[in-house]
Amino acid sequence: MQLTRSSGIFLHPTSLPSRRLDREAYRFVDWLAAAGQSWWQVLPLGPPDEFGSPYRSASAFAASPALLAKPDARVSQAELEDFVARHPFWIGEWARFAGPGAIADQVRFEREWGALRQYAAERDVRLIGDVPIYVADVGSDVEGWPELFEQGEVAGAPPDALSAYGQRWGNPLYDWPTHRATGYRWWIERFRRVSELVDLARIDHFRGFVSYWAVPASHRSARRGHWRRGPGRELFDAVVAALGALPVIAEDLGMITPPVHRLRDALGLPGMVVLHWAFGGRRDNPHATANHRANQVVYTSTHDTDTTVGWYRSLTPAGRSATGLAPAEPHWGLIGLAMASRASLAIVPAQDVLGLGSEARMNRPGEVEGNWRWRLEPGELTDADAARLREATARGRRLPG
Repeated sequence: MQLTRSSGIFLHPTSLPSRRLDREAYRFVDWLAAAGQSWWQVLPLGPPDEFGSPYRSASAFAASPALLAKPDARVSQAELEDFVARHPFWIGEWARFAGPGAIADQVRFEREWGALRQYAAERDVRLIGDVPIYVADVGSDVEGWPELFEQGEVAGAPPDALSAYGQRWGNPLYDWPTHRATGYRWWIERFRRVSELVDLARIDHFRGFVSYWAVPASHRSARRGHWRRGPGRELFDAVVAALGALPVIAEDLGMITPPVHRLRDALGLPGMVVLHWAFGGRRDNPHATANHRANQVVYTSTHDTDTTVGWYRSLTPAGRSATGLAPAEPHWGLIGLAMASRASLAIVPAQDVLGLGSEARMNRPGEVEGNWRWRLEPGELTDADAARLREATARGRRLPG
């Protein structure tokens, strides 16, 4: 797919002042429109785990009832029956796992999310979602389709410069031969559900579809894991044959190999670059602005990195000088670079618009406690912020229309 030149803001609904899809969500859409933004990017919408992580959700299909502005709103029998008829593949498994009221909550979410999405569309703002590659070890997917998952090994990431022991995520791995035997039905239905909820979606850990790090379940670290081959293009061909072209972004960050890039490009998917990593390194550094490509998404920072101000403060004096960013407002300097990038889509986390420090970062990979908690204060994103962002967006030739 080819992206049009545009920009957007990254803010999960749990970072809204109320953490719900209430009037603050609509106010944020109004702010996006005033700021000249075309996209609102969110994290996965599924029910988070006990630590608040949306990447370890109890369902790859269900949305989180915790986001509901009106969790007690009436749901009619006709609405329940209609929802079940339109979602026969997964709603039964979710209802068995989540218990009484589970289907009604999904009807309520569809009602509220649909109204918010329509409101955004009327203001030329579209939604970007997120598709975690893995599911939770305890959830409706593992309980409903146990044959689709392996035993004995779990998901993780290999040791690297950031972690000598790697990362043991603990998610169950897929039994890919069984998925292949089913024609990748579970994945087809998963992408069908994604297309119902958002206009564009980021596929988390895209490299795992080429090869993935498998860790013995009995090991406490990922150090002794090993690479295993993923399904590659076959999975995506099955999904495209069933649903048509996929409006997705490939998260191609981290330890990326040429086969990962070949699959991304063969599928015509835009990849990602992050400006925190644009300074220094080899001349072919993909994050350096000189190496950006048109079919790409550029981020100032992500939910897994520090905020831009926090990152800048962590640099040595020489490192700060090498960025060429103004010490007083490094976040606006990086926003300017993102808007000027050759990449078609530029995404800026709300924390970077506000110039917040490390205390506002969303996630610290490898840590369990203290993540996913940052939220806006009411009125924190001001009209002045919108006007300044709109100016930067206009200079980057990214305004809608």
